[in-house]
Amino acid sequence: MKQGIYFLLAIIILFFQCSTDYLPKPKGYNRIELPDHSYFSLPDTLPYTFEISKLARINTDTSWIFMKRIQEAIKPWEKTVKERYWIDLVYDTLDADVEITYKAIQGKEELMKAYFGDAYKLTSQHQIKAYSIEESILTTPRGLTAAIAEINGEVPTPIQFVTTDSVKHFLRGALYFKTATKNDSLAPVIDYIKKDIIHLLNTLKWKEE
Repeated sequence: MKQGIYFLLAIIILFFQCSTDYLPKPKGYNRIELPDHSYFSLPDTLPYTFEISKLARINTDTSWIFMKRIQEAIKPWEKTVKERYWIDLVYDTLDADVEITYKAIQGKEELMKAYFGDAYKLTSQHQIKAYSIEESILTTPRGLTAAIAEINGEVPTPIQFVTTDSVKHFLRGALYFKTATKNDSLAPVIDYIKKDIIHLLNTLKWKEE
C-alpha cells in the first residue's frame, strides 16, 4: 500500500513539473457579489460521489452515446470506449463550467501513468499564455491525495485538478469560463469556485466505499 502511495506522489510531482519562468501576478480586481456557499450531494448513479454547489447544476456528458452509434455503424466489431461517467457542473449565472472526467484504472499501473500523462499535457499546454502556475497538494479527510494547479493568465482553464486511489479510480477536473472577460477580472469568481472545488475534493468518495 505504501509503495502505491509513494508512486502516486511521484506521479503527482511529475504532473506539476512546469519549468517555464513567469511574471508576477498583478493585483486589483472588479468587485463581484457572490452568494454564500451551500452544497448538495451528487445522485447515486456514478462510481464516485461528492458535494457540489447549489449554484451549479449537473449536466451529464452524453457525447459517448453519439460516438457509440457512429462507431457501431462504421466499425461494429471494435469495442467502444464509453465516457458515460463524465459530467459538467454548470454555473449558469457565472458563465462557468467545472468539467469532471472519470476513468477506471482496473488495477493497471500503466493506465494510471497514461491518465496522469494526459493530465500533465493538458496543463502544460497553457504555459505559453500563463504568467504563473501555482501548484498545491491536498490530502482529503478520507486520505485521498489530490493535485491542484492554478493557472494565472489569459488561459481558458484557470484551475485543473486530479486525484486517484491508485487502484481503481482516476478523476480529473477543470474549470472553464464561457465569457471572454479577462481572468484578472474574473479573480473573485475563480476564488469562489476554487472553494467549491476544494469542498468537492474533501467530500469525494468512491461508490464501493
